[in-house]
Amino acid sequence: MSDTILLWNAAALDANRTSHTLEQGEQMGPPLSARALAITHLAMYDAFVHASGAATTLQPYGPLPAAAGVTSGQSLDPSAAISAAAHRALICLYPSQRARFDDLRGSLNLPDSASTQLGEAVADALYAQRARDPRSDAGAYAPGTRRGCHRPDPDHPDQGFHAAEYGHAALFAAGQRFELARPPSPGHREAEYVQALRQVRAKGIRPDLTATLPAGNAPRTTDETLMGVYWAYDGAHRLGTPPRLYNQIVRQIAVQRQNTLEQNARLFALVNAALADAGILAWREKYRHDLWRPVLGVREHDPSMGPDAQGGNTLDPLCDPDWLPLGAPATNRTAKNFTPNFPAYPSGHATFGAAALHMVRLFYGVGGQLKDGSAGPDDLFSGQSFVSEECNGVNRDHTGAVRARHARSFPDGLWGMIRENGLSRVFLGVHWVFDAFMLDGKGHPDLQQHEDGKPFGGVPLGMQIAEDIFTRSGAAPWRSPVQAESVPMSSSGAATYTSQLHRSS
Repeated sequence: MSDTILLWNAAALDANRTSHTLEQGEQMGPPLSARALAITHLAMYDAFVHASGAATTLQPYGPLPAAAGVTSGQSLDPSAAISAAAHRALICLYPSQRARFDDLRGSLNLPDSASTQLGEAVADALYAQRARDPRSDAGAYAPGTRRGCHRPDPDHPDQGFHAAEYGHAALFAAGQRFELARPPSPGHREAEYVQALRQVRAKGIRPDLTATLPAGNAPRTTDETLMGVYWAYDGAHRLGTPPRLYNQIVRQIAVQRQNTLEQNARLFALVNAALADAGILAWREKYRHDLWRPVLGVREHDPSMGPDAQGGNTLDPLCDPDWLPLGAPATNRTAKNFTPNFPAYPSGHATFGAAALHMVRLFYGVGGQLKDGSAGPDDLFSGQSFVSEECNGVNRDHTGAVRARHARSFPDGLWGMIRENGLSRVFLGVHWVFDAFMLDGKGHPDLQQHEDGKPFGGVPLGMQIAEDIFTRSGAAPWRSPVQAESVPMSSSGAATYTSQLHRSS
């Protein structure tokens, strides 16, 4: 492969897959996966810009490190600098896989040189900048008992809580910490909440429980089930996480468009910076709003159910104490499907997918923008189809059966992918529809709905992030000045700012 960015992008994606397959504890889960991809691709981008002289046309992500030792007029090899930067970043991020990265670098026959010194210095500086990022554990977070608060999946009660404090990390490139409106929930925007509950109860139910649905509730169709699994990448084993999936889509477009090395350096840096900030801001909002998942929302809809139950003998007909979702697929494992171990709102899938894929739209100048209300279909996938590794004819469902290979087309381009990716989580029963976007009166996504000047759901959040970073990337340097937050976690179920949110609502 002649394109060095695509070569090392493939290595980074394989590192993600391998780490989750072997459970090595390195960059585990969606937010840290996005963090690792951003560090790697931003290091490659700056190595290219500083080595190629492209700083006259492209703005570097960060200043040239003094350790690079570059002198004026020095002739450098951009590909060698890119490889050295990627190699150094990946061995820092995935030390257990170092032998594989060493072998790849060795196959390129790169001698030590000023170019490789530059790449290594850029990667070292960027990795050091992220040294204080929060870990992916629960930190001081503990679940609350208030109706509507997130708690563990009752079908996996020991699952714990993922990345509760990661949302306080410094941003990679966005210029502000975008916030979302308070979601529909018990007692707030009740009509939208009940509409979403009716939908996910029917569309997200575990197949063997379909007969328990009340009359008139249309169950999930075969295509809706396929859509839910197609976008999942939840099981991680042999697949990795959603940021890997979106990078695979971007790779296909980059190859089809015959991008130059410069175009790929910039495109993958922008996409992965957006994914990294999507991980930070989605997780910030998740633990800020602390909304329960449908598995609790359906089972405990009646006030007589749950930790703070009130006495009552007649269940609300929308409540089903035995309801379980189809669940996030435990691909390539003999295990039960599950509900992810972090709050529902906003959907991480919706935020990641919108940030990455909208960034591609901005890069190629198609499809309009969220900020001016013109976002819509594009032609970036015309004549193409994409095969998700969830449905590639190789990987297996949780019963051990090999899933059929499915090539999916998208006539509305990446816009159709953004919409379908967000909605797919409802068909697994692990998200409310408003975790992705609100619906208009005809049941279509409405990205312009706001409350207190803030939008609803992960799709507009991801698109805001992409548009902000794309605009900022024209200034040098475009590394975000927004620093890490210091927000203490309470012992009552959410961050301090969550309790403040509910007091002020």
